[in-house]
Amino acid sequence: MTDTQRGSLWMVLAMAGFALEDMVIKYIAAELPTGQILILFGLGGMVVFAMQARAQGQPLWHPGFGTRPLLWRCVAEVAGRLCFTLAIVLTPLSSASAILQATPLVVTAGAVVFFGETVGWRRWLAIAVGFCGVLLILRPGLEGFEWASLWAVFGMLGFAGRDLATRAAPRDMTNAQLGIFGFAMLVVAGAILLCVTGGAVWPSSFGWLSLLATIAAGVFAYSALTAAMRSGDIGVVAPFRYTRLVFAMVLAVLVFGEQPDLWTLVGSVIVVGSGVFTLIRSQKA
Repeated sequence: MTDTQRGSLWMVLAMAGFALEDMVIKYIAAELPTGQILILFGLGGMVVFAMQARAQGQPLWHPGFGTRPLLWRCVAEVAGRLCFTLAIVLTPLSSASAILQATPLVVTAGAVVFFGETVGWRRWLAIAVGFCGVLLILRPGLEGFEWASLWAVFGMLGFAGRDLATRAAPRDMTNAQLGIFGFAMLVVAGAILLCVTGGAVWPSSFGWLSLLATIAAGVFAYSALTAAMRSGDIGVVAPFRYTRLVFAMVLAVLVFGEQPDLWTLVGSVIVVGSGVFTLIRSQKA
């Protein structure tokens, strides 16, 4: 197996892990408040990455945590996690996951604004078409529109901001240190939401098992994504990010009995197609 094939496999496994994480969070939300889920999930992930950092002889605190890019990453991570978690709890998993696939398009546009990168007219056209696909999924002003779906849009924008801020993060920060920082933001997001909603309860045995499954899926997905982005030709590996939508659609149908309508499916194809085209053009550029 070549490095590129290995990276592609890691990317597919990472997307399967993220889709499984979303599914378990949506499932356990029937028992626990969303804010409490985020707090416990974040604490569990922090412990895992802290153990990994110590095992590799890395300090748990990095001076870069106080820099401006990491502070912006903090704000974007909290907003993205909070909003997208509300989206998967309040709306169909299939539509929320489809809207999330527009993240690379927003990152491409943000790279022009914040990093001065050059984007040709073909990629701008692909970005515009991709957002048309998001509108097909949302259907604003039509009977099928759900206001709660806007949480997925806000979450997608938050994740795009996080990715842009990560690019500006200090180069010597390790993946474990970034993992600790990222999962710490889950705790912050959960605390904010729990302060608003209240209602914290002691999880049942099934609830604890579900939380452990969420932590395991989230940590595995994060680690697999890191391995994927460091293996082979990134132009070949990156488009496999869109397999997350396939896994999410399958889980939505099998676990929650969702039936995505034609507009959602068409919009999903447009968003994914636009994103893949943008990635290919970025590599050629």
